[in-house]
Formats: sequence, structure tokens, C-alpha cells
Amino acid sequence: MRIGELADATGVSTRSLRYYEEQGLIRSARTPGGWRDFESSMVERVVMIQHLFAAGVCSATIYELLPCLEAPPEERTGVLEQLLAEQVERLEAKRRDLDRELDILRALRNETALPSRVG
Repeated sequence: MRIGELADATGVSTRSLRYYEEQGLIRSARTPGGWRDFESSMVERVVMIQHLFAAGVCSATIYELLPCLEAPPEERTGVLEQLLAEQVERLEAKRRDLDRELDILRALRNETALPSRVG
């Protein structure tokens, strides 16, 4: 399938697909005319990549995760569990930071609030 077809099938722009290919996240063969030719299995891979990006995972980590995620369960190594645990901890730390920032802003808002008028 050509890059436009892959874009249509996944809802991902051709520009993003080219980036994924540059990062080694997807691969294609080249036709004699130089066009990219993707296997249909790339549709599922692109969808998985999109989910990982939506979870805030960077492309370098996605590169490490993809082979583990696509391997049969009996062939998966501890690498997958470790990488996923690291990503969960990263998001938990981010949540703690956001909670702290919200607490600071709420306190500031309460301290600076104008007294309500009773009419």
C-alpha cells in the first residue's frame, strides 16, 4: 500500500508517517519508481504508535517497545515490563507535579480572592 493509503487507513498524516519511518518505527519497501510500499501490517503498527504517542511516550521508547509488544506473549522479555513500568512512573511523577501546581494556584486564588459582597 502506498503512503497515502496508509494515511487514509490510519487517520495519520503522510508527514507523520514519513517521520515514523525516519525514526525506524515503520518500514517500507521501494517500488522501481521510488514510491514507498507498505505492508498491510503497518496499519496495526501505526495505530499502536498513535496510542503510545497519546500516552506521552517518546519515539525512542516506542522504538524499544514495538518489538516487545508485537512478539508472541511467550517470547516477550522483562524489557517490556520494565519499559512500561518506567512510563507509568513517569506519568505518576507528572501527575504529582500537576497536583502540586494546582494546590499552589488554588491557594493563591483563595489568598487573593476579593471578599464577597452581601447585598
